[in-house]
Amino acid sequence: MGYMTWGMPAVPAEASIPFLAGLGFRAVELTVLPHYADALGRLDAAARQRIRGLLASHGLELPAIAAHFGLLAPEGDGAAAQLRDLEAAAVLAVDLAPPGGPPPVLDTTAGASPSDWAAVRARLAERTAAVCGRAARHGVALAIEPHVHSCLDRPERVLWLLREVGAPNLRVNLDISHFDVQGMDLEAVCAQLGPLAAHTHVKDERGRAPDFEFLIPGEGTFDCAVFLQAMQRAGYRGCITAEISVMVQRRPGYDPFDAARRTAVWMREAFDRAGLVPE
Repeated sequence: MGYMTWGMPAVPAEASIPFLAGLGFRAVELTVLPHYADALGRLDAAARQRIRGLLASHGLELPAIAAHFGLLAPEGDGAAAQLRDLEAAAVLAVDLAPPGGPPPVLDTTAGASPSDWAAVRARLAERTAAVCGRAARHGVALAIEPHVHSCLDRPERVLWLLREVGAPNLRVNLDISHFDVQGMDLEAVCAQLGPLAAHTHVKDERGRAPDFEFLIPGEGTFDCAVFLQAMQRAGYRGCITAEISVMVQRRPGYDPFDAARRTAVWMREAFDRAGLVPE
């Protein structure tokens, strides 16, 4: 039962980690994009040591790092910068790993749009392979996240990418909401991608694409208990991590701490209804 600091852009790890632990979360996914309090460029050696200590003292796992730098920047400086940033995030993963434990996976997205798939898929495979190669030098896995608005929006495209790249450290970050708002069968998606998942995201939602919105857990129609059971049947034993969408963060008066509190209640209730005990 985890929480992603995606929904806490101005809250540094020194505040988010103890707060989330106090709510009963057992894991945290750290977001390191440039406009976040824990931006990759701000995490010097001392900051990394502090975060390791906070995770240990509060008993939180770090299953993933949100490094949504994307994979499809235009050729040239943009593409080179993406590759450098993702490798730097892989180094961070190693630096934050617990003693003797595996490093967290890197969670990132493809980019582009669904209609671009035919035009960009070869480049996406090439870029993904390059990132996997850099990450493998550090013993880190890449968890690619399908997204309703990206070229990687359907299970068959995800499966194609994994086959085409063929890297042993390429896995999936299964955010089921991006398939659910497209009206796809949850059980079928989990059966296809659950065995390939290194990490997950959950959030609430209302509507169907293109007329949908992501919501704070408890505000919408997503049945997290059904997802938990489906992932268990698929053999997944990793972290179920809640995310607060940018759609929610844009609300006037958005409170990241209140969103986390409400999410914790929602997730505990979902685990109870699913007949599962979060570890």
